[in-house]
Amino acid sequence: MIFKVPSNPDHSIILWLSPYWKPHNSARMKTKLACLLVLAISVTLSNAACFFELLKPGISDGEIIGCRDSNGEVHKFDSHWRNADCYDCTCSRDGISCCSSFATPVGYDKEKCISIFNKEECTYKVVEKDDHSKECPIHEWVG
Repeated sequence: MIFKVPSNPDHSIILWLSPYWKPHNSARMKTKLACLLVLAISVTLSNAACFFELLKPGISDGEIIGCRDSNGEVHKFDSHWRNADCYDCTCSRDGISCCSSFATPVGYDKEKCISIFNKEECTYKVVEKDDHSKECPIHEWVG
């Protein structure tokens, strides 16, 4: 593209942008906004509690074969498992990364109700303090 040099210096920015400027496309703009909205919601919903432990090598026959967890159990590199505390873990050459596999209830009547964690199912249940057979409504979860 060939452009004339503008006589007015204020138009030099327009000249510089003109090869890159495209007409407004509302369908494309709506798609981008929808994607940003989905991303923003996903980030707020994925508030998992995670932690990382530096590599404590698991050694077999003098060779590092994986990660040794806090219980002394060795997990091979690139393996995945759920630990006894309901965290989903992965072994890498850097160490062990774990994230909660459960959501924690935070929005409920704490004066009337208590949350009980079931380690076998890796879930919380919120029940009345005086009668554990009655579940309480939960308005917010984290994790």
